[in-house]
Amino acid sequence: MKMNMFMTEMPNFIKREMEQLHEIIKPLAKKVSKYTFWAFFLVVLSFVNLAFLLFFNPELPSMAILVLFAIIGAFGLALYKEAKHQKREIHRQSAAYIIKRIQKSDIVSTGYQKRYIRLIKAQPVHMMQYFIRFLEEEKKQVT
Repeated sequence: MKMNMFMTEMPNFIKREMEQLHEIIKPLAKKVSKYTFWAFFLVVLSFVNLAFLLFFNPELPSMAILVLFAIIGAFGLALYKEAKHQKREIHRQSAAYIIKRIQKSDIVSTGYQKRYIRLIKAQPVHMMQYFIRFLEEEKKQVT
């Protein structure tokens, strides 16, 4: 597994949790990257060809070719929309894993658990920061 610069500077107890989370979302992340790549490729292909056919071609293009490139572009946009949906699913699964992991902790008091869960639900954009803070708090209470 490739680790980015951020992951190499993390303590081992946080790395382990991030790796477990990564294993859960890995299949969806692969799907999102494939969908995004193909969506971008198809939309650009369609747009470039339609623009060329409509604006730079001195002859009137056949309707079948225009429809074909329009369908290719529509398919690319549909893939893009599906990729967005899958990204939301990754976020949902990540939040579910993090909340379950926080609830499973025997080290941190239920007050802290509820506080972090409430923070994650209220500000899901900062979910990873709150999870790392929770893990640090858990580690601090162990030592």
